[in-house]
Amino acid sequence: MTRDDILTAALSLLDEGGGSGLTMRALATRLGVTPMSLYHHVEDRTGLLRALSDRVYADVLDGMVAPADHRSEIEMILTRYHLAVGRHPQLTLAIFATPEAFAGVTLKITHRLIALLAGFTAEPRLWSDILVDHAHGSGLTLASAYADRERAQNLHEHYRQALGLLLDRVTGL
Repeated sequence: MTRDDILTAALSLLDEGGGSGLTMRALATRLGVTPMSLYHHVEDRTGLLRALSDRVYADVLDGMVAPADHRSEIEMILTRYHLAVGRHPQLTLAIFATPEAFAGVTLKITHRLIALLAGFTAEPRLWSDILVDHAHGSGLTLASAYADRERAQNLHEHYRQALGLLLDRVTGL
């Protein structure tokens, strides 16, 4: 059993049963091991959520083509984040319920957004909160539509349009 095996099984449990479905005991049962053997790979449930968050949200910042300007970069980060929330909404909800799990990649995303927004507004933290909360709300809605590809595309496009309006406001365009 590897850390990757643990994270794959944990994400499946979280996607299937929500935050309450992801316990160390349930994860151990899924993997056919004792709960204590998990602690060689992750320190506790909060550490497990941090590791899941890093895995799921890694693509938000990794491999980005350098955009032409800061506004485009903000839009790209938030669009990628929106899609990640839509794919694994239970992870977002579990992090809301366990604030100590907010670290790693999610913290890097937040810091990058704040730095980019500082070029447009005297309130970059506030605007980061507004934009990320919008991505969360829309992403959680998007999750319910993945079975209907056309509906999911429409919801994502609606998100992009609303994001554009918000960015017009914050960037002064």
